[in-house]
Amino acid sequence: MYQSTFTVVAASLVVRILVHAPRTTNDLLKPITNQKKHQITNNMRTLAPTHARQLAISSQHLAAQRPSADRVGMMRIWRDLGCVQIDPIRAVERTDRLVLFSRLGPYNLADMDALLWQERSLFEYWAHAASMVLTEDYPIHNVQMRSYPQRHPNDMAWIEANHLMRDNIFARLRAEGPLSTGDFEDLIQVPWKSNGWNSERNVGMMLAFLWTAGELMICGREGNRRYWNIADHHLPPWTPRDLLEEEEMVTRAAQISLKALGVGTLIQIRKNFIRQRYPGLAQVLTNLQREGLVEEVQIVENGEPWPGPWYLHADRLPLLEQIQRGEWEGRTVLLSPFDNLICNRDRTELLFDFYYRIEIYVPKAKRQFGYYVLPILQGDRLIGRIDSQMDRKTGRYQINNVYAEAGVKRTFASGIAISNAISDLATFLGATEIVYTKNVPHGWKRALR
Repeated sequence: MYQSTFTVVAASLVVRILVHAPRTTNDLLKPITNQKKHQITNNMRTLAPTHARQLAISSQHLAAQRPSADRVGMMRIWRDLGCVQIDPIRAVERTDRLVLFSRLGPYNLADMDALLWQERSLFEYWAHAASMVLTEDYPIHNVQMRSYPQRHPNDMAWIEANHLMRDNIFARLRAEGPLSTGDFEDLIQVPWKSNGWNSERNVGMMLAFLWTAGELMICGREGNRRYWNIADHHLPPWTPRDLLEEEEMVTRAAQISLKALGVGTLIQIRKNFIRQRYPGLAQVLTNLQREGLVEEVQIVENGEPWPGPWYLHADRLPLLEQIQRGEWEGRTVLLSPFDNLICNRDRTELLFDFYYRIEIYVPKAKRQFGYYVLPILQGDRLIGRIDSQMDRKTGRYQINNVYAEAGVKRTFASGIAISNAISDLATFLGATEIVYTKNVPHGWKRALR
């Protein structure tokens, strides 16, 4: 497992957010008791929850029609999602690879590497987590890079206190070209101190801070090793260099976020793409409505509108109208725990009635479902989850447990669709054998064996 310093930093934050905690009765009641009743607005476009789900799934390229499994299709996915999260855990496969597989089916891993390291149409930076993002969106991310010194004065003070190591890093990169973390000497003057895993990881912390500030970039990988270069040496000549003001950055980012969601609330927009970095978002949405780029809509279930307001981007209107005509077809696919469709857990629970928390950091005895659990998307519902692991030494894809959601009809046909999805993933992983345990729900057992 490769693990850079900034990945460790991210993991230490994620553990507090994503660990599983069983729901209580109070938790189940919160969406009802904590919300005011809303009235239906007669002159406002109305969506049924089914339409909202289908719009989200189609916007995420998880419906029946897939993009082409090549670099063109990959770029289409990135342009519609905005980012794809990076995580080193490979119990099944790295999440960036799973996210693409769920949308493309089998594809050539070399194509994604080419987009990152040769064409440099993508680069690694913070989005809703450490992610691969579009180079054409560099001006959006550059706003965070430029504001880093103001937002993190303590980090900058530490960098200045260790200017000899910083200067040495840049001097060596200029003279030698890309280098890995382990190639740099620890010329620390003031060690980095923390209560976490990063204490005294001086070189790693210096590289991570310079990366966040946009001065360095990751320019390649070799197994678990990451290679670094000066940002201006790595970015392609065609990189847009607009120095956006904050409002323009939010205007661009909010539209990317909303189009990826299909339909979303202000809070959901804020938690997507460049998570929580949308100052003045309410006014920006108002401005976009005036320009006709965004429309306020309502989601109505059993005659009652869901708490809103909800927003729809004009670019998604043709897709919504197609869905509302009944022209929609889903498929059965397994999702990464970090998939863009479900990365906002509250939204996932609201839209899909699917409670999901990753249990990687939960002690084994306390896990409810398993270490690395893949939700099962079938049509426009999340119908279950599988706990599985790929053993690369033996070539065996081990299905430890299969769980069905309460109320799901466990038919032989749905079981066959799940079996095919598992088989397709196993082939992509290079597995030579799929092994099922006995922990398969009744109704799917004949299909899953």
